[in-house]
Amino acid sequence: MKEFRFGPVEFYLVGFDGDRPDPATFGALTDLVSSGVVRVLDFVLVTRTADGELDILELDEGDGSLALGGLEPIVAGLASEDDVLALAEVVPPGRSAAVVALELLFARTLAQDVAAAGGQVLRTERIPAPVVNAVMDILEQEGE
Repeated sequence: MKEFRFGPVEFYLVGFDGDRPDPATFGALTDLVSSGVVRVLDFVLVTRTADGELDILELDEGDGSLALGGLEPIVAGLASEDDVLALAEVVPPGRSAAVVALELLFARTLAQDVAAAGGQVLRTERIPAPVVNAVMDILEQEGE
């Protein structure tokens, strides 16, 4: 069986104040990259102007002023313009965000091992962390 070069990819929209992220904003992401949990495949900065226009900047087009603590995407363009525009709909005027395409390295191993055993991952569903935590709190209270 052929080894998978890439695993599943998830897009994250990370909002922040101002038009440039503070390096600390992506400290947790840098830690995950360093520990081998994820790889950053693409990174796009979006800024919604006060009049509602959207400015889009691919990380590789930057002038070096982003200072993202060594985060270097593997490829530009994985997040298509349609992807970026769809995700950026929720960015309010005067705010900025980053569209980050993350490869989940554990999921690549899982998908590859399942395929080697003759199966395939047919679908995954992400439940947002705030929802999981709220439900777990409710279940724990009910169990008391």
